[in-house]
Order: sequence, then C-alpha cells, then structure tokens
Amino acid sequence: MANRRNFCAARIIRRGLLALAFASSASIALADPITIQGSTTFARRLMEPFQTEIEKITGHELSVLPNKSTPGLIALLEGRTHLAMISASLDTEIALLQKSMPGMQFDSLKAFEINRTRVAIAIHNSNPVRKATINQVTQVLQGKIDNWSVLGGPNLPISVVLVGGGGGVTAVVEATLLNGQQASAPNKLYVKTPVQLVRVVEQERNALGFAQLALLQQRKGVELVTDKPIEQVLYYVTLGEPTPAMKSVIDATRMLAAKMM
Repeated sequence: MANRRNFCAARIIRRGLLALAFASSASIALADPITIQGSTTFARRLMEPFQTEIEKITGHELSVLPNKSTPGLIALLEGRTHLAMISASLDTEIALLQKSMPGMQFDSLKAFEINRTRVAIAIHNSNPVRKATINQVTQVLQGKIDNWSVLGGPNLPISVVLVGGGGGVTAVVEATLLNGQQASAPNKLYVKTPVQLVRVVEQERNALGFAQLALLQQRKGVELVTDKPIEQVLYYVTLGEPTPAMKSVIDATRMLAAKMM
C-alpha cells in the first residue's frame, strides 16, 4: 500500500514538473524576438510610436530595422527576417525584384494591409509656388516641365529629388504617376535616405522632392499641395502563412494604426 502511495506521489510530482516545464517553454516562446525589416515610412509612422505597445500586447520583443521596402523583402526571401515592412504595393515591389532576383519564392509572399498615408511633395521654403496639379507634377517627372517659371515660380530649373535603392515612396510615385517607369526629368538626383532627401530640399531653392509626410511635418518643411493625393499603403509581408506570433504582431499593429485614422 505504501509502495502504491509512493508511486502515485511520484507520478503527481512528475506531472507537476512536466506542467512547469511546459509553462516555462511557453514563456520562452512568448519572449522570442521577432525581426522586422523594411520601409522607413512604415517604421516612422507605426513602429516608432507603437513598438513598445505592440510588444506589450503580443508578449514578443521586436527587433526593427528600417532599411527601405526592397531590402526588407530581400531579407524576408533570404530568411533573414520574420516580417517585411513595405510602403508600395506587393505587385510593384515584386516587379522591381524580378528584374534583379529571378527565381525567388515570389508566389509565397503574402501582404497584409496595415495603414494608409499620403506622399508629400517637398519644396524649398523660399519657393512661392504652393499648388500644382497632379498632371503638372507628372510632366515635371517626365521632363516636359523643367522650369519653375512654368508653374508661376522663379526662373530656375526644377531639380527632382528621389530616394534610390528600393524606397517605397519612389516606387509609389513611379507606379502612380509614371505607369511604373523611372522619372526622366533632366535635372534628377537620387539620394540614399528620406532624411537626406528632405535636407537637400531644405538647402536647394530649385528642388522638388517626394517625401514621407510624417518626416516633412516633423522637420516643418514646406509642401507643394496637389489637386489629388498620392497615397501610400503600408503593408506587412510574410513568406508563406504567418505564424501565430507573426499574426499577433500584424493584428496589434493594425489595431493601433486604426486609432490614428
């Protein structure tokens, strides 16, 4: 009888230890960091203000690297990140990547819309031109309008400033206004980062640059207002179906983004 009681007690202890081990492993799983790379627009608009809150809601530590939409997708395809942030449509981004990286698992990419924002057209604060039509902006990008005097401004050549290297704003501008073609303006300058773009526009009287709205507002820059907005949609992208942990981050970010609208 004593042996039976000892056996039952040992079994209860083993069950308790197993339950404790399971709880411990679940806690570790919840604490696993999730890596996120990509769009600086996405990061500035959503991750900077909400990362801490997303971590609290999901129980996961986030490691966020803002490095533009295209590098974020490349990292996802190469297995170096769990989630990619992009600020142009997935079709637009895939079309760009297929030229340089054919044969990747593009069919496995899945996009989840999180938020929408507006692309701002930045100009120098001394420029008297404050309004233009989308058609006029398109003609500037095409090189058909190349002087500010045509738009009612000074007799200065228009210098178009864009972010190169896979920036989402540039991809949206080219897809929306140029049917996916590159700008052909005669005075065109590509810079490495959105911050660099805004700084160039702040210094160059004849500059016109396409920037993140939040960044331009943060630096109190001057915006050229158009008759129609250039809209930027922000997405998370996964390679295949998202895991429960990834899904929790997607849902939490979407919920917090909705409060901004």
